[in-house]
Amino acid sequence: MDTKEKYVIGLDFGTDSCRALVVDARNGAEKSTGVCLYPRWKTGLYSDPSTNRYRQHPLDYVEAMREAVHEAVSQLSSDETAAICGLSFDTTGSTPALTDANGIPLALLPEFAEDPDAMFILWKDHMAVREAEQINALVKERGLDYLMYEGGTYSSEWVWAKVLHVLKTNSKIRDIACSWVEHCDWITGLVTGNTQPESIYRSRCAAGHKAMWHERWGLPSAEFLQELHPRLADMLPHLFTETHTCGVKAGTLTDEWAGQLGIPAGIAVSVGAIDAHMGAVGASVAPGVLVRIIGTSTCDIMVARKEEIGGRCISGICGQVNGSVLPGYIGFEAGQSAFGDIYAWFSQMLSWPLQFVSDKEEKKRIQKNILDELTRAVELSEPSPSSVVALDWMNGRRTPDADQNVKGMIAGLTLGSSAPDIYRALVEATAFGSRRIVEHMQAQGLRIDSVNAIGGISKKAPFVMQVLADVMNMPIRVIRSEQACALGAAMFAAVAAGIYSDVSEAILHMGSDVEMEYKPEPERVKVYEELYRKYLELTKTATNLSLVV
Repeated sequence: MDTKEKYVIGLDFGTDSCRALVVDARNGAEKSTGVCLYPRWKTGLYSDPSTNRYRQHPLDYVEAMREAVHEAVSQLSSDETAAICGLSFDTTGSTPALTDANGIPLALLPEFAEDPDAMFILWKDHMAVREAEQINALVKERGLDYLMYEGGTYSSEWVWAKVLHVLKTNSKIRDIACSWVEHCDWITGLVTGNTQPESIYRSRCAAGHKAMWHERWGLPSAEFLQELHPRLADMLPHLFTETHTCGVKAGTLTDEWAGQLGIPAGIAVSVGAIDAHMGAVGASVAPGVLVRIIGTSTCDIMVARKEEIGGRCISGICGQVNGSVLPGYIGFEAGQSAFGDIYAWFSQMLSWPLQFVSDKEEKKRIQKNILDELTRAVELSEPSPSSVVALDWMNGRRTPDADQNVKGMIAGLTLGSSAPDIYRALVEATAFGSRRIVEHMQAQGLRIDSVNAIGGISKKAPFVMQVLADVMNMPIRVIRSEQACALGAAMFAAVAAGIYSDVSEAILHMGSDVEMEYKPEPERVKVYEELYRKYLELTKTATNLSLVV
């Protein structure tokens, strides 16, 4: 490899903020970073948790990207800035927006600037539960193969259900919408000057896991889409048949965007992907290594060689896609619809009376300390077979077998149950849900030799991570990089820029090491075996209740 200084930027669009990471492509050293919260999102605009509506304005992405990149670049010398030669993006997914004939997200048109349905529909928006059920029913009724590589069940978190819901409920949007675009594809197209629906580079990762795209059939047929809604069929000519793996050069940075971002024009821009998948690359994913991205929710990412999988379809997960993580390997996705969000919900519930506290600073201080105090309390206790047991379905279930109708539960409460008891049960529930996913995948022949963890909780919540290791009875290695998703994106930027021939070579030179390893405690493992059986019984009860409701 050329030893001349070369830098790449990975841009990670998370749920709450955009993070820009400048990386030395020669050795993976993280030179600088910039972070910007989405300005409209942080004030709660356009979202309504009571109806499961979570929308983000495209201007949030544009403004946050500009500020994050400027912050990161401001820490570089002029020579270092001039040495930037590649850029790549990861985003949450499925996070689509409806567009006009020119590929412009409708919220950027004056008449739709304040319409939530014209904005990007965040992954955790669950307004499309009925539409997901409609898709699943039609696939089953017609005996189609569209879900065989999607785990067998289509989710309300994915693009077709979201778009269908908007078309069914918003006639103004329905009349003007020409196509749809995933966030990771739009932001890449925006900075390369190609957002035209028919020519924009579409991510293999997003299309394969979220849009029922497969090499055998492309997207679902016009006949299928017509039966769901005629406007979906109208969009098909303005969508795509081809998809591209990460590391493929989608274009070069335009002069306009080079000026806005303060970096060199003409640098290579890679095809983008979903954040968890690029995070797995940043965490050195390889066959047998399960990467857990642990934050507000979780994503579990694995890869396997094609010859290892053969013709098998793994059921109940969020898809298996050739090249979605590492080109040349089958990528697998699973996960939990809520993880850290469950702890936040409990904290917010306990802090409900604080709405009557007039001192805002005091209110913030107390709210910030609630989870810290709960953690300190539970760290002084040990798990017990007679403990409270909870179920982690407060935001539905992602894996196994996606179902956003199911609900969470807390069982075994008595008048002696305390807030720390319930908090421990919620932490254990998220760990039990994690174990259930691993067992589900292993039962279908996927090899899991070790677990790598990234994400905010892996760094900030040692109690949660130790419970996870105890419940799963597996060591869990926490990757050192604070920005593993952006690091993965930077690796693909290095490939697109021609610094490395493929991402495996990039990982070899740019990969992060292990910061911490959590090992199971044998005595706790025994207790958790018993509690886990109770958790599994609770899943049956909750499933039966959701069927009744």
